[in-house]
Amino acid sequence: MKKPIIFALDDDPQVLRAVTRDLKSEYRKEYRIMSTESANDALEALEDLKKKNEIVALFLVDQRMPEMLGVEFLEKAKNLFPEAKKVLLTAYSDTDAAIKAINDVQLDYYLTKPWNPPEEKLYPTLNDLLDTWQVNYQPDFDGIKVIGYQYSPKSHDIKDFLSGNLFPFQWLDAETSDKAKEIIELHKLTPTDLPVISLQDGSCYKNPDIVELATALGLNAHPQDNLYDVVIIGAGPSGLAAAVYGGSEGLKTLLIEKHAPGGQAGTSSRIENYLGFPNGLSGQELTHRAITQAKRFGIEFLSPQEVTSITEKDGYKSISLGNGECISAKSVVITTGVNYRKLEAEGIENYTGAGVYYGSSMTEAQACTDKEVYIVGGGNSAGQSAVYLSKFAKNVYITVRKKDLTSSMSSYLIDQINAIDNIILLGHTNITKAIGKNKRLTSLELSNKITSETKTVDADALFIFIGARPYTDWIALDIIKNERGFIETGRDLTRYENFKKIWKKDREPFLLETCSPGIFASGDVRAGAMNRVASAVGEGAMAIKFVHEYLAET
Repeated sequence: MKKPIIFALDDDPQVLRAVTRDLKSEYRKEYRIMSTESANDALEALEDLKKKNEIVALFLVDQRMPEMLGVEFLEKAKNLFPEAKKVLLTAYSDTDAAIKAINDVQLDYYLTKPWNPPEEKLYPTLNDLLDTWQVNYQPDFDGIKVIGYQYSPKSHDIKDFLSGNLFPFQWLDAETSDKAKEIIELHKLTPTDLPVISLQDGSCYKNPDIVELATALGLNAHPQDNLYDVVIIGAGPSGLAAAVYGGSEGLKTLLIEKHAPGGQAGTSSRIENYLGFPNGLSGQELTHRAITQAKRFGIEFLSPQEVTSITEKDGYKSISLGNGECISAKSVVITTGVNYRKLEAEGIENYTGAGVYYGSSMTEAQACTDKEVYIVGGGNSAGQSAVYLSKFAKNVYITVRKKDLTSSMSSYLIDQINAIDNIILLGHTNITKAIGKNKRLTSLELSNKITSETKTVDADALFIFIGARPYTDWIALDIIKNERGFIETGRDLTRYENFKKIWKKDREPFLLETCSPGIFASGDVRAGAMNRVASAVGEGAMAIKFVHEYLAET
């Protein structure tokens, strides 16, 4: 935590050196001591400190200065740090001005020069004032701040990116937060600048794109080398497991992620059926452990970065990135996972990011406090989100087309949901229309499949967890996929008529190998995958075994 500041100001260099020396001697362990001879320089410095989220505990200011009187300076400084204690250094002739300042600037004390010995004439007074200040001092959040409008899709995207990449941040609504209004005024921001990201060093990024923000936060979007033993595309559980095993077994490993590590599992509020964690763990916790472990083994992690295509020549795989760069790899593991399908209902697109969200309920949970929240989907992800959101929302409604959840959700989750009073299951129900006002969702139209009854209900948020659409559209290489777009691997490839036209090896494909030798698929993107975190992790580890076998034969 940053140390609070004691700020000394005196135009006499000799006096300033003396007071700075005495302050450092007594307070340097608990406070930063700053000093200057110029009142104007001091005001500039204070504004910069405010932008950097620093805190001033006490001002010790000379009264008679050529640029402005001490009371004038304290009047201006009070606007930036109103809670700081204010002490005036005066000569005997300035006593009347000091007494008047007690009312004018809420002066806390005045000291006459000289103050020797400080043990009697300086420290006791300052100790009392600093003790009083400490009692009332509440440290501000010392980290990334996001200032924007709650129902702005761009604000949601940034919050989702920061959360997914495990950056702690404070959300400040520009319309309701006093702190947000203070930052807007301090940096002279306009509505078109929002959302704004305020970093710890005081820098502000106005309406940034994700790559610009990632660079500012120190993420790496550029590869360090041109050739890798294995490139893993996608940092979900399967990709993270592959990275851990690739790195630990000495392969030169590059992991590339388009958005944030963890995939859909990373957004889960609670994973309770993962081996070795009897009390469960959040998706973020699992992701943090995995990415830390992979980096410890020396893997290189590129994020946010998109792979746009893979081509092959002479056994080497050429991987094109979204920024135009190109790298080569001896082998590739595709672990890009799946996306939630779009909900085909009128108006949904109009409010995506402004009340309508695909997965990722955790970043918007606080905004759902005492609100009416709807969830579409009957899988485990939907159930976990319902349980989590029920801690904030007034009511959480789960809408499913079937009668109940028994055919699609784990029994332990169904038991939890049944025990929570403010979760209501709406069976045989479709959402047919999203309705909004002022560019945000306000209500939904529901239709009952059995009775054909239609009704409109108030809705502050809708979270969608339906179906699985594999993220494979970017693959232009001749890789066989099934009718739903999932990548076929291993012996299942032999069922396809064009397999022999593509596969020219004497052996059969390895279990997780695609029809392109040396390119593997694991996790949810693979046809026939189990869609469970544990199985995805297992496949990621297994893919590295086959990478070794492939590299050995080449």
